[in-house]
Amino acid sequence: MGTETSTMDISEPFLLDPHRTEEKEEYWHEGVPEWKEQITIRGLVVSAVLGSLFSMITHKLTLTVGVIPNFNVVAGLLGFFFVRTWTGFLSKMGFFTKPFTRQENTVIQTCVVACYDLAFSGGFGSSFIAMDQRTYELIGPDYPGNRAEDVKNPGLGWMIGFMFVVSFLGLFSLVPLRKVMVLDYKLTYPSGTATAMLINSFHTKTGAEFAGNQVWQLGKYLSISFCWSCFKWFFSGIGDSCGFVNFPTFGLALFKNTFYFDFSLTYVGCGLICPHLVNCSVLLGAIISWGLLWPFISDHAGDWYPADLGNNDFKGLYGYKVFISIALILGDGIYNLVKIILITVREMWRISSKLNSLPVVTEIQEEKSSQIQSEEKRRDEIFLKDRIPTWFAASGYVGLAAISIATIPIIFPPLKWYLVLCSYILAPALAFCNSYGTGLTDWNLSSNYGYIGLFIISAAVGQNGGVIAGVAASAVMMSIVSTAADLMQDFKTGYLTLSSVKSMFVSQLIGTAMGCVIAPLTFWMFWTAFDIGSPDGPYKAPYAVIYREMAILGVQGFSELPKYCLQMCGGFFAAALAINLLRDVIPKKFSQFIPIPMAMAVPFYIGAYFTVDMFVGTVILFVWERLNRKDAEDYAVAVASGLICGDGIWTIPSAVLSIFRIDPPICMYFGPSASN
Repeated sequence: MGTETSTMDISEPFLLDPHRTEEKEEYWHEGVPEWKEQITIRGLVVSAVLGSLFSMITHKLTLTVGVIPNFNVVAGLLGFFFVRTWTGFLSKMGFFTKPFTRQENTVIQTCVVACYDLAFSGGFGSSFIAMDQRTYELIGPDYPGNRAEDVKNPGLGWMIGFMFVVSFLGLFSLVPLRKVMVLDYKLTYPSGTATAMLINSFHTKTGAEFAGNQVWQLGKYLSISFCWSCFKWFFSGIGDSCGFVNFPTFGLALFKNTFYFDFSLTYVGCGLICPHLVNCSVLLGAIISWGLLWPFISDHAGDWYPADLGNNDFKGLYGYKVFISIALILGDGIYNLVKIILITVREMWRISSKLNSLPVVTEIQEEKSSQIQSEEKRRDEIFLKDRIPTWFAASGYVGLAAISIATIPIIFPPLKWYLVLCSYILAPALAFCNSYGTGLTDWNLSSNYGYIGLFIISAAVGQNGGVIAGVAASAVMMSIVSTAADLMQDFKTGYLTLSSVKSMFVSQLIGTAMGCVIAPLTFWMFWTAFDIGSPDGPYKAPYAVIYREMAILGVQGFSELPKYCLQMCGGFFAAALAINLLRDVIPKKFSQFIPIPMAMAVPFYIGAYFTVDMFVGTVILFVWERLNRKDAEDYAVAVASGLICGDGIWTIPSAVLSIFRIDPPICMYFGPSASN
């Protein structure tokens, strides 16, 4: 779920421009507050506000297209802006305020990321909706393996309870290995490193001015996006055929095949913030599927499958869409999972051999200056100063696992306690692999580990409850491995910003606790206000059908598929493996143009419209980089975040209007002139 790509190549030392000597001296000689002082009330308030905003945005993206940009840097930027605004206002009112430090900024960023990550890894856009009545009916009561007993509709109470019993285990699973991952192995964690670089730069005179300019751009485009979303609403009418979202940009023929620009600034913003390769990959996937493959298969209606089937019947074209998407996703996921595990094993062996071969007396390397050594020594001292005892982490994991083992079977009866126990025995090893791989490549493959749990558990349980058990197990596994990787990423950020390990861990706990409440509440707003899961609506929840079908495959195997569907799935699965292998074996100057199968798979099922929006974003960024590369590098993320946040904020008044059954006053319809 989501497109997980590495976009950064960062090495150390890097935190400050070496020519800015005064700022570097200021950085290394400033006092470091105690860990309790790094966590402030104002910081937690800002974290809750930003966590709610990014949770809504994440839900909107997971329920529409599933492509989730990385908001770590934006969280650091907005945290800086809000607290600086807060302290500036109080100072003008004559109140004394504590100085805003880089450590407090880091704590806010950590809290926000921990909070909104649960909206992605908690299963709201995948596992939970895969269990509901609509997805069951969409697949069909007569579909083999799709039982009426395997239905559990979302409920606010059980979702909050589930979040609390599973979301904290990942935090305790790898805490004892923080020194190994950050200091001994010196893993890069590119996103965490980039966030630290940004936060460190903010807390200088010139950096504060630059941050102010970024926030100004973000605020400007947030306002534009919000106003545009409001304007679009007035013309969206009743139903799904009205408004700018149905504008036949390239003509009615392509509009029928979902090729049109739907004026969504959220997706344009995603195009600005995602790498060019991701945007081009999703467009290529749309061209292959909606431009070539689906029209070709449709021409064989009546031969390969009955011609009179509904649009959502798995024995027809819909079955090809879903299962070929699954084949691409699994092919890409399995390849990258094996690749990351092999890289992890190789790097651990290399580092272990290197450490074992060191002489007893360590000599200072000539290329390292004494200044760099002293800087690293200070970072190491601060990182090791506030220890988290191993016994505390171990007992925390065991205690939380015991509570979870007793509770989860009550929420999901088919997922028996011994299956949960086996998951928690295996989880730390998978969490380590995911965290190590994230440190090397910036790829968080939590959804791939979720697929493993889904297939294993659904097959183990069998026909009597295997679907519910499988999708629930995927949510459990995703949550653990994702939060563990996030924690290590934040430890790296804290290490580079001279933040305490304890403040990082506590802020992660607080952010996770916030997310356990905020993520279900913001999801519930979508659930009650919009028609979630409708294949003809704006919130299709594409991964709901995919996850339920995966669970049915785990229980039933392939059956009742349309003609040649299984062969096509095998071909696309092999193609995903071959494309990934090709990307790894050819030189980088050529491999950067080879598409990403996971990104290509997204439009196969959803449609092509959002790929046009994202491609518009990538074209804007490409032209911007050619005209003024420095400005593009400095402000593209801020502009993209403003577009995404403005449209995300409009979700609140839109949901309120929907709840009170207030409909848009105008239906603007585009269709053939003869029908008018």
